[in-house]
Amino acid sequence: MKHCIMGVDIGMGGAISFYDGDELLIYDMPTYKADNVNTLDVLRISDIVRFNEPTLAYVEKAMLIPINGKISHQKLGIAEGAFKGILCALKIPYTITPPRTWKAAMKCPANKNLSRMRASELFPNEAHQWRLKEHDGRAEAAMIALYGFREAK
Repeated sequence: MKHCIMGVDIGMGGAISFYDGDELLIYDMPTYKADNVNTLDVLRISDIVRFNEPTLAYVEKAMLIPINGKISHQKLGIAEGAFKGILCALKIPYTITPPRTWKAAMKCPANKNLSRMRASELFPNEAHQWRLKEHDGRAEAAMIALYGFREAK
């Protein structure tokens, strides 16, 4: 890939995408079970980032929602910190972007199903990658990468 932008939909059900203006690659967020708890696979994430060689990354800001429990908030904070650490270690510049910022720019609704539909409008040849409801993280990671690509121009 040439000038490659990485987009991250933060969280355990999120995804990591890479977009260079032509090609879109998407990875489900790497996780593993530790003591029966889903945990980020930081080594796998690092391998994916290193392999795809992004020139710039846009990581969704971990937003704390009052209805989520403390453990969920903790996981989001850990995920954001893990990405910051990986990107710093690999010397990849990054921007942490709040959901409302990239969603407004991409005309992406908050509703996850409508979000998948919007991603399909923006990437019609990639719509098969987020056919299922649980693949909303893929759709959002793709849109974050596209947002970053447009912002970086």
